[in-house]
Amino acid sequence: MIVDEAIRFFAEFGFEGQTRALAKRLGVTQPLLYRYFPDKESLVERVYEEVYLRRWNPGWEHLLRDRSRPLHERLCVFYEEYANAIFSYEWVRIFMFGGLRGVNINKRYLSIIREHVLLPVCRELRLTAGLDEASPPVSEAELECAWALHGGIFYIAIRRWVYGLPAVHPIEATIANQVTAFLEGAPEAIRRIVEPAE
Repeated sequence: MIVDEAIRFFAEFGFEGQTRALAKRLGVTQPLLYRYFPDKESLVERVYEEVYLRRWNPGWEHLLRDRSRPLHERLCVFYEEYANAIFSYEWVRIFMFGGLRGVNINKRYLSIIREHVLLPVCRELRLTAGLDEASPPVSEAELECAWALHGGIFYIAIRRWVYGLPAVHPIEATIANQVTAFLEGAPEAIRRIVEPAE
C-alpha cells in the first residue's frame, strides 16, 4: 500500500514531495511510514525496483540479437513491447522528475538501456553496414545513433504524459515508421563513423 501510493505521489509531485505529505495521503503517521522505510532514499529505491526493474524483460536482449529475424522486425517488436511496458503516467513522470532532481534512478536505468539495448543495436547495425561487429569497440558516436531512435520513441511518451498532448494511435505504425527511417540512414552513418574517409 505504501509503495503503490508512493509511486502515485512521486509521479504527481516529484521527489521534492515530503514523506510527511505522503503519510498524510496514506492516512498514517510519519513514524509508521519509517517503520517500513527508514528514510526517503529507501522508499525511492523500492519505487525504482517496482516501476523500472520489474517492468524490464530480460528476453529483450535475446530478441535484439536474434539474427533469424530481420533487424527491422526485431526493432519493431522490441519497441512495441517496450512501449507497452513503460508508456504510463507513473513511469514517465517519475523518470523526468528523477532527472530534474538528480535522483540516481535515471543513471542506473540508462546504464541498463546502454548495455542491453543500445550496444546490441549498434552491433547489429554494424553487420547491416557490412562491418565487423566487435572490432573496434563500439564508439560513443555510434551509441549516439542508437540513442536517436530510442529517444525518438520515448519522446512519444513525453508528449503524452509530460506535455498532455493526445496519445499517438496506432503506436505500432508510428514505431514502424521511426524504425524504417532509422534503418534507412543509420547503417551509412555507422559506416562513416567506423571507417571514416581518409
